[in-house]
Amino acid sequence: MIKKISSTIVLLMVIVGIISSQNNNLKPKLLPSVAIGMGVLSFDGDIGAGLNLTSLSRVRGGYTLGAEQRIGKIIGIAFNGLYGKLADGERGASRNLNFESKILQADLNLVLHLDNDLVLKRNSTFSPYLFAGFGFLKFNSFGDLKNKDGIAYNYWEDGSIRSDSATGSKVLRRDYTYETKLNDGKYSNSAFSIPVGLGVNIKIIDKFSINLAATYYFTTTDWIDNFKNEKNDRFVFANIAIRYNLGSNSFDDSDPVYQTVDFVSLDSLDSDGDKVADAIDLCPGTPKDANVTADGCPEDSDSDGVPDYMDKEVLTIVGRYVDENGETITEKMFDDRNRRFNSMATERSQLFNENPSFKYLLKLEAKSRSVRKNSKDSAVLPIAMLPYDLDDDDYLSADELVKAIDSFFDGDSGVENLNSVIDYFFEQ
Repeated sequence: MIKKISSTIVLLMVIVGIISSQNNNLKPKLLPSVAIGMGVLSFDGDIGAGLNLTSLSRVRGGYTLGAEQRIGKIIGIAFNGLYGKLADGERGASRNLNFESKILQADLNLVLHLDNDLVLKRNSTFSPYLFAGFGFLKFNSFGDLKNKDGIAYNYWEDGSIRSDSATGSKVLRRDYTYETKLNDGKYSNSAFSIPVGLGVNIKIIDKFSINLAATYYFTTTDWIDNFKNEKNDRFVFANIAIRYNLGSNSFDDSDPVYQTVDFVSLDSLDSDGDKVADAIDLCPGTPKDANVTADGCPEDSDSDGVPDYMDKEVLTIVGRYVDENGETITEKMFDDRNRRFNSMATERSQLFNENPSFKYLLKLEAKSRSVRKNSKDSAVLPIAMLPYDLDDDDYLSADELVKAIDSFFDGDSGVENLNSVIDYFFEQ
């Protein structure tokens, strides 16, 4: 039995893999759900009365495998397969009967879902449903008529079982091994069936849920128990199953806002054209001609903090300090920048104290732009200064400085450190 269960699970995994691989280009809601489970079968037929019997005498185990395609909010089409056993027994003065039958049942059902936004919300944790359909049943019944030594059971009026009907015969005990085939060719071992039932789907996490269901099967045969009476045989199957939704998603696709959204296209959207989908791109906005890593960030071959597409020195020695262009900062470059700063700082101090006017700021701006134009350095505005660069030209102008000062004294919380803004203007 363990081998059969293992084989069934492997088969289900293969089916899931095939369906998933063939439907990668479909919308999630177009895919079916699959389920595998187990439960108990209880027979309802023509035998079962008498003494020393319990309801457990007619209970056996069963295994189910199924798939359902939901069509819209209310209706679904489900296929179910069932393998298990049916059994029952009867003890009495006039007759003593028993049987056990292996069955194979396949059926197609119409499902009515109640999580349809009319009775319950589509995203409800508990989702009840009703179903009915048409199926085909195959059975093979055996009886426990002999013991392990092949001696037939003889039922006496005193309730004992003996080896024969003669006085003094040996008392026997049933071994509950169903060794004798009951059908002698007078009836067919197959029949049609009509399943009717109800269930509830308990949503646990995205894609997975637990399914509880009970099905009552009406059959077109009266021979499953090898005894014909007035009514055809019936049986009940109650089961629990794990359901996997191939089309499940974290969003609720019952909301009308999702009906016109192409989620497949969204999954593959690449806004910056770097061949890395936006969903996994950690560096959106990368230039199209830049080489990127698997997560969409620009490559930095020498690990100097400047991406290759901006790096003017792509093989910087590890540990060296670089400027915004990725070039190694030499001692001469430090000295030149210090001289320029000290020279401008002295001139700034003298002129600003003599004439702290907007005209002076414009004059200083012109000189600064001239020095910047003739320099090999093309400084990039620090991040802290970006809010004050109103024209986005990577330069803090005199007019932008005055506006920052005005905003500060007007109480604008956006100007956090006025001294830093002023100092940068004179240092750039």
